Formats: sequence, C-alpha cells, structure tokens
Amino acid sequence: MVTIRVPATSANLGPGFDVLGMALNVYNIVEMAPEPSGATVVEVTGEGASLLCKSGSKLMVDAARSVFTAAGARQPGLLIRQHNRIPLFRGMGSSAAAIAGGMAAANALLPEPLPAKKILQLATEMEGHPDNVAPALFGGFVASCAVDGDVHYACIESPAALKLAVAVPDFTLPTKKSRKALPQMIPMADAVFNIGQVALLVAALCRGDLAALAHAMNDRLHQPYRSALIPGLDNVFSAAQSAGALATVLSGAGPAVISFVSENEALVGAAMHRAFAACGVRCRIILTGVGKTGAFNSKVS
Repeated sequence: MVTIRVPATSANLGPGFDVLGMALNVYNIVEMAPEPSGATVVEVTGEGASLLCKSGSKLMVDAARSVFTAAGARQPGLLIRQHNRIPLFRGMGSSAAAIAGGMAAANALLPEPLPAKKILQLATEMEGHPDNVAPALFGGFVASCAVDGDVHYACIESPAALKLAVAVPDFTLPTKKSRKALPQMIPMADAVFNIGQVALLVAALCRGDLAALAHAMNDRLHQPYRSALIPGLDNVFSAAQSAGALATVLSGAGPAVISFVSENEALVGAAMHRAFAACGVRCRIILTGVGKTGAFNSKVS
C-alpha cells in the first residue's frame, strides 16, 4: 500500500486567472493498494464522506485508471482509502486533489512510474486546465499554461514569512456555475491591467517581497463578475484589509476567500468571519500556510 498526501489548492490568486495557483497546508491522505479480488473498493472519511462514498469517488478512481492506461499496465483491482480535510465545492481544489491524489498513488504502484510532466498532462486533460492540478501535484506556488495541448509549468518558492487566513462559507458554489457568470469578451484595458498585475505578483513572490502583494493581486477578469454570487464579498475584502491583510482574493471560483498575511492572521480571519456574518453568511476560518509539497513528491510509504 502507498500513502500520498495531496494539498488543497487556491487558483487564480487574484489576477492569474487559470494560470496561477498555490498549494495550502491542508492535506487529504490517499492510501491505495492492489485489491486481490479484482474489485474496486473505496472507503472515505472526513469532509464530504457521505457524498463521496456513494458516487463522488469515481473521479479518483478514473484518475488512477488513466495512469495505468497511459503506462500500458494491467488494470488491477484497487483498495482506496481517502481521509479528507479539503472542503468540497468551495474553491479549494477538492476535485484537483482527487485527480492528483489518484494519479500520484497509482503512479507509485507502477514498477516503472511515469515522469512528472506526463502526470501533469493527464491531470490537466481530466481537470480542463492546470492551475489547480499543478500545485496539487508539486506544492508551493506554480505558474502553468497549456499550449497546443502541451502543459508547461514553473514552480515558485514560497516566501518564508507568508501566512494564510481562509474564510470558508457554509454554502457550495460549483465551478461550472461560477464560470457562467463570466463574460465571453473583456475590454483590452482589463486584459492589460491583469497582465501587469500577474507580472508584479510573480516578481514579488520570487523576491519574497510581501509588501508588494498589496499592489499585485488586483483583478478585473473574474472577481468583479463573481461577486454577485457571494453575499458580502466586497465587505469581506475591506474587513480583511482593515485588519492587516496584505491582500485578499477569491479562492479559485469561490466561495472561499483567502487573505495573505505576514502576521496577525487570527485577527484577519476573525474580521472576515464578522463581515460574512453581517451579511447572513456562516463561515469557518482556516489558519494555515503554503503547502510545501504536492502529491507527486509526498509519498510516505
């Protein structure tokens, strides 16, 4: 049996729509072993267990099967145990974690494992874009893009002092619904604005310049259009900034909101909690940091 740790992820990071993502220090555990009977047996505990035990684990099973197929290996029966800590349908990469965890675990069972880039390619094909699956596989901050079907990525080391406060509302927002809120066309000025923000953001991360994050995580491509789907979003952003957050963004497609801080993360989390509550939204706060490892480099047994 192999054991894999796969992190929650936050995509976009404000301006980096579909190209930037990071891993969070919140991990699901995936255990996988051949099942002698030839059957596929899935056991789930933790977040979403009642949902996933019925049919939701099919994504992880399909991800694992795709690795055996790509490797030209015999399809074995599988025993899969999932111990989940990542909230489902909140913009924290639960589907990417299922894909990355299933693929990394299956790959570890192969006598000749596939290379990292091939696993990323398979994961991107299943997920549709690499912004979540790349950090789920490799950890840290990752910039990625798909060009003519070929996926390219670059890992960025996380600044040591960076901390995170995540507000997770008590309602779900499927990515498909969130994407429907986006326009098909955007003004050239907004595209140029976001390109500049992404350039500043990547430079700030590479330099470890946390102060620069306040000027590098603004967005005009997706957050303004999605705000109507999340009650009180603007108030939550303002409350976090007033409490000392360096920057605050929608986590992926939402509804989770993530603040980047260098200190006093509990105060920032409490401010976001109060702001959501004032708009009638219950939420929980997760205080964490950037996940240093991903599923591909976290095999523990």
